[in-house]
Amino acid sequence: MDSTENPAGGPDRHPRPGATAARFLAGRKALVTGAAGGIGRACAEAFAAAGADVYVVDLAAGAAGEVAAATGGTAIVADLADPEAVEALPDDADIVVNNAGLQHVAPVHAFPMDRFALIQRVMVEAPFRIVRRTLPHMYARQWGRVVNISSVHGLRASPYKSAYVMAKHALEGLSKVVALEGAAHGVTSNCLNPGYVRTPLVEDQIADQALAHGIPEDQVVDRVLLDRTAIKRLVEPAEVAAAAVWLCAGNTGCVTGSSLPMDGGWTAH
Repeated sequence: MDSTENPAGGPDRHPRPGATAARFLAGRKALVTGAAGGIGRACAEAFAAAGADVYVVDLAAGAAGEVAAATGGTAIVADLADPEAVEALPDDADIVVNNAGLQHVAPVHAFPMDRFALIQRVMVEAPFRIVRRTLPHMYARQWGRVVNISSVHGLRASPYKSAYVMAKHALEGLSKVVALEGAAHGVTSNCLNPGYVRTPLVEDQIADQALAHGIPEDQVVDRVLLDRTAIKRLVEPAEVAAAAVWLCAGNTGCVTGSSLPMDGGWTAH
């Protein structure tokens, strides 16, 4: 028996035509931001494998096209810092994965205001605009899933990352409000909170972390990134993607307004 859900949000004992247990999202459309690499690409691949039609949204045209070709999805090149570009995104997604993000490492008193503003536009305003545009479609179908790729930094703070920590905390708040408003319409909204993931975003900040902490670059992973985790390894993108797909399965309809740590025990302290 398939583990999909019916339009009213309960267990679907009569799967949609073409759906199987492995492809339980057949007939659904998933919009994934930052989908050309890292967690976003892993999510695009995982949702496509589960049968969803994927909108591969990214600023990098070539990489987005490559992922779309590999997953059978649709590449959409968009700058999420541009409100008009965000408003032009498809509004018929049944599943939204707000993943796109960027990082800048600097102390508060020296944090560049242009980078601060950019991070808020991409990581707070864009998710709000995307969810605002897609909720009417989800409400009409009485089914929808909002999966926000937050971070352990949505639950805990670290020095030198004020803009990123602020943005992730804001995303947590948005996710909870959507969970409360969407509950009557078969829509759930949750955050995934990974620790440091093996992505270019993490690798690209090693030099800045070394400078900020005054240590050699080859010591950053052990002394900074994994210092507070019980499991001493980076999270893999596929692990986050698997959790995102799980939140869209038929047996998770009551999981909403939650923040799921995937941080190797960081928040257990």
